[in-house]
Amino acid sequence: MTFQYSYNSPVGKWLGFVAAVWVQAISGNNYTFSNYSDALKSLMALTQLQLNNLSVAKDVGKAFGILAGLASDRLSTPVILLIGSIEGFIGYGVQWLVVSGTIKPLPYWVMCIFLCMGGNSTTWMNTAILVTCIRNFRKNRGPVTGILKGYVGLSTAIFTDICSALFASDPSTFLLLLAVVPFAVCLTAIVFLREIPPSSTPAEEKEEVKYFGVINVIAVIIAVYLLVFDISGTHGKVFSQIFAAILLILLASPLFIPVHLMVKNFIRSNSENFDVEGNENEFVEPLLVKKEVVVVKEENAAEMEKRVPVIGEDHTIFEAMRTLDFWILFVSFLCGVGTGLAVMNNLGQMGLALGYTDVSIFVSLTSIWGFFGRILSGSVSEYFIKKAAMPRPIWNAASQIVMAVGYILMAMAMPGSLYIGSIVVGICYGVRLAVTVPTASELFGLKYYGLIYNVLILNLPLGSFLFSGLLAGLLYDAEATKTAGGGNTCVGAHCYRLVFIVMSIACIVGFGLDILLTIRTKNLYAKIYANRKTKKSTTAVLS
Repeated sequence: MTFQYSYNSPVGKWLGFVAAVWVQAISGNNYTFSNYSDALKSLMALTQLQLNNLSVAKDVGKAFGILAGLASDRLSTPVILLIGSIEGFIGYGVQWLVVSGTIKPLPYWVMCIFLCMGGNSTTWMNTAILVTCIRNFRKNRGPVTGILKGYVGLSTAIFTDICSALFASDPSTFLLLLAVVPFAVCLTAIVFLREIPPSSTPAEEKEEVKYFGVINVIAVIIAVYLLVFDISGTHGKVFSQIFAAILLILLASPLFIPVHLMVKNFIRSNSENFDVEGNENEFVEPLLVKKEVVVVKEENAAEMEKRVPVIGEDHTIFEAMRTLDFWILFVSFLCGVGTGLAVMNNLGQMGLALGYTDVSIFVSLTSIWGFFGRILSGSVSEYFIKKAAMPRPIWNAASQIVMAVGYILMAMAMPGSLYIGSIVVGICYGVRLAVTVPTASELFGLKYYGLIYNVLILNLPLGSFLFSGLLAGLLYDAEATKTAGGGNTCVGAHCYRLVFIVMSIACIVGFGLDILLTIRTKNLYAKIYANRKTKKSTTAVLS
């Protein structure tokens, strides 16, 4: 007897999910620009404005994620992953060639194109991963999204810490890692990640929850491990190498789940007596009922195609955009992630304005607590849907009001308020990302989810432009004083006070929209709860 598995088995499904986790753990390269931006600036003799525009070109790549969404409804998961991996390999590979001195610096507009390609590559990876995993584990969408988005939050720290531990933060080597590692990991995911039928019994669903809990624990251990390494100061070469080795082992440890399932199946196949004729409790669906159902489906097929879908059914992007619920979700998402991005993009200037010379701790706090917000909110929101039919958007509403309070504290500029604000923003930003993704799939279905997801995340570049580029930039310049070199600077609590007040108002608006969506979707989540409860009762009777 040999160890075997098929792609459609639980072993195959969990191998695919582990591969998806690995892809997400290396797909946060959009957030690593600061690790090599100085090298680009010096090699290409750029001004700060030109360097900032290179960063904008990287973020513009996310706006083209709509292409990945369109492709997700037409191409298979392996093809989408392959496109993203090749695009990232080319985009970051060319940047490595420039920074390493292998080729001469390219024209500015050409570099913008390759940075845009690098930024866009992750939209293909994320679309393939999220759409496929939510379809495979559709009864545990919250934990799936929380785990995957949580690893995206950790990916920046994973890349940065491994590079600094092994290669002394060399920007050339860092870019080489960005080009090669995601490409290799995506090729691995191409082998294992497929769309597989979801769990069909409460026992299978319960087993999934148990395994998601294991992966959650592993993710928390990795987050704490990275945080301790970051705040423990400088390290020697040997210590850094040991750190990197242990980190890689921790990243590989979710493989325990499919290996455990494979061993369990192997033992079961040797011990069970497969006597299907003697199984008196086997439930056989009456053929008459089955035929009647088929006839009814055929008769109503044309009518179903013409009918406008209701919330909870599959929507095309155009059908979704004709509903009020879509725009409530869209605008509330903008209020949350837009203001959160404004803080993350301006933490450096905010810290300097308040007299802090080292602002890296605020970046770390936002990143680590953002991870906890993502990974916990997915599981908690799923638990309360199953136990109390609580609509998932209520958690978005809670995050919005907490974020508004955080901005008010930051506007008051009391001692330690920036520490508190960084933690609050990190948690609430993580909650918004982890909760909105499964909410959209529950409201508008999974058939066209890839495109719907990518339209929603247009809020990332849009929110960054509105709240960071316009609001924070214009109001900061209005408070700043000009310097001799032609720039400007601002020191004091007044520099960002009005920015925080406006963003707190935006969050209150988002809170109201999320409460409205909670009320409007109450019946939908009641149906989801009732369907799950009925299925459990039916299974208990038949068993």
